[in-house]
Amino acid sequence: MAVFQSELNPQDADFQANREAMLEMVAQFRSLEQRVRDAAEAKKEKFEKRGQILPRERIGLLLDKGSPWLELSTLSGLGMHDDDGDRNVLGGGGIIGIGYVSGVRCLIKASNSAIKGGTVVPMGMRKNLRAQEIALQNRLPVVELVESGGANLLYQSEMFVEGGRSFANQARLSAAGIPQVTVVHGSSTAGGAYVPGLSDYTIMVRGKAKVFLAGPPLLKAATGEIAVDEDLGGAEMHSTISGVSEYLAENDADGIRLAREIVGNLNWNERMPVEQARDYREPLYSPDELAGVVPVDYRQPYDVREVVARIVDGSDFTDFKALYGSHTVCLQGAIQGHRCAFIGNNGPIDAQGATKAAQFIQLMCSSGTPIIYLQNTTGYMVGSEAEQAGIVKHGSKMIQAVANATVPQITLHIGASFGAGNYGMCGRGFDPRFAFSWPNNRVAVMGGEQAAKVLTIVTEDKHRREGTEPDRKGLEALEKMIIDQFDKESSALFATARLWDDGIIDPRDTRRVLAYCLSICRDGDRRPLNPNSFGVGRM
Repeated sequence: MAVFQSELNPQDADFQANREAMLEMVAQFRSLEQRVRDAAEAKKEKFEKRGQILPRERIGLLLDKGSPWLELSTLSGLGMHDDDGDRNVLGGGGIIGIGYVSGVRCLIKASNSAIKGGTVVPMGMRKNLRAQEIALQNRLPVVELVESGGANLLYQSEMFVEGGRSFANQARLSAAGIPQVTVVHGSSTAGGAYVPGLSDYTIMVRGKAKVFLAGPPLLKAATGEIAVDEDLGGAEMHSTISGVSEYLAENDADGIRLAREIVGNLNWNERMPVEQARDYREPLYSPDELAGVVPVDYRQPYDVREVVARIVDGSDFTDFKALYGSHTVCLQGAIQGHRCAFIGNNGPIDAQGATKAAQFIQLMCSSGTPIIYLQNTTGYMVGSEAEQAGIVKHGSKMIQAVANATVPQITLHIGASFGAGNYGMCGRGFDPRFAFSWPNNRVAVMGGEQAAKVLTIVTEDKHRREGTEPDRKGLEALEKMIIDQFDKESSALFATARLWDDGIIDPRDTRRVLAYCLSICRDGDRRPLNPNSFGVGRM
């Protein structure tokens, strides 16, 4: 391999301007994340009076001290349903992430019961489904900390049918041999009762946990029976009579202690092959410089190799077919000792670039090398020359290769993600193991100016056929409306709200996030499981 010689000067005015603009975007999404935390923190006194601790404090007790924690989809549902994207930022009503519990890397889910009682809205439901998908793909045990008022009934039509998938996923995780440990800190009723019911291990907190299919009011209305919460579905009843709970905890902290003990007893890491220590060098160029490498305006060119040089070990990588299809960049290197490949964009994807990428993907599958896509593309090349060069068939080859790749694929949106370029560079629809975005990300069928011009041309052609004159002021107003709409609907915040990625990250954290995800993928693919036919049933 060859060490990359950067041509960027971090003291250059353009570099500094890029950095300032990027850091301003970072501050914006961090501020929104902080509003979610502040909303929960405001309930701390209320929780303490009830003898409880806040959801994030529960996670803090669950995780191994000093171990890495990767929180996902922090702004799901931003600006949707009860989340106004400004004063009331809810984070999807739950917290999910990947961290270590008793030395075992786990997928962790927690109801954010300090915000609207942890009630679930549609994007919160989809966030939960995505978490289960990650756990299944990467063979991660699931630890769930439950306290929720259940589904927000105002949005039941958007949740009820698809929400059933979460229970199917629980059954399939158990059948696959992936354990699920649930601590019930409070309410988990109606459909939520199946969360502990379908878990492999269930812990309930005395005097706090409530698990039943129908609460006292509904029970009285349906059958006339009068019952109190504790008798109907309290922790003691489920631990001594129904058998739904395996362990009875005295309080939140005790429940989490028990969860850590259960995970520690899973014998999870003992079945893995012995992993040799990985030696690696830090990049020659500081990852901190990633905040200034990429212009926030996707129309400004840059060399994607400058990004890779600040991510890979020793800034050392091999450039595959560097002189062929040069707008599409294919590289091989390593991140914290994990061998990996990169496909990036230095311009539109032309026929040569598409065939180059397709060949490269097949080679990486042959060698078992994970692929990281650095998306910054306005799409596939168009025009007579491109069509005659076979862009349709060659672009299709690239899409075929991406869709059928047998190695882990990780997508990082670092600029534009327009048109079929989103597909060819492994966008969300192609199921990458993980997908993250920088805050300058743009995702749309095309750029706003391009879309506005297309509609103007279509309108002008219509008037020409009819022999009439178009309303020029009306067309200008239409163009502005389209540009404004695309500008709003293509932003990184709009995308992450809809789970088109697994979260926005600070560019300066890219190397650490990618290294962690590569490690997750590696362990997941190597891990032996003990599956069974139907999952573990409560007896």
